[in-house]
Amino acid sequence: MHPLPLHLGAGSDLRASLEQLGTQAGAAGFVLGVVGDLSQAAFQCPGQAEPTVLEGHLEIITLQGTVAPQGVHLHLSLSDGECQVWGGHLEHGSLVLRGADLLVGFLPPGAPQEPAAASPSQPRVEIAVLSGCPFSARALRMLRTLGIPHGVQLADDEHIRQEVAERSGSGSMPQVFIDGQPIGGYDALADLHGRGALDHLR
Repeated sequence: MHPLPLHLGAGSDLRASLEQLGTQAGAAGFVLGVVGDLSQAAFQCPGQAEPTVLEGHLEIITLQGTVAPQGVHLHLSLSDGECQVWGGHLEHGSLVLRGADLLVGFLPPGAPQEPAAASPSQPRVEIAVLSGCPFSARALRMLRTLGIPHGVQLADDEHIRQEVAERSGSGSMPQVFIDGQPIGGYDALADLHGRGALDHLR
């Protein structure tokens, strides 16, 4: 493992900075430690349609997760001025207040990035979406934030929408399928997430 220190100055976007670091390193790794504070924190809470955004003097307590050229999957916890603890999936818009120092450990080239295990060639989750549809965008963001592999079918063409409607039994968008079975749209996906029923798909 190659440990790499990272100092972020005031105004830096915490997630964007780590995404940039993963791209520059060209390797997979994970956050080993962090000390610092934020002026604004954006994080996705379970079962919520939109990220929670806090402002003020926010002390970072923990930051855990993975960093890679393909993206990041990070969980943040922080404390506000009343020592109330908040946390969730780190989103863009989490801005450093005075400074933040991180240590990221990168795996050597060729090292396995995940435990060796048989994985399906196709993702278990499929989602049909419509361009410009806010609920399609929310559902995609939820799947990405949760780190759930998924296939996307763009249903802008009327013929494709009809095929999706026949398969799902509904003409609304988005439509989500798990292991080939229709489960509904965004509301159904959010309900499953709130009950922890999507955790096994990560």
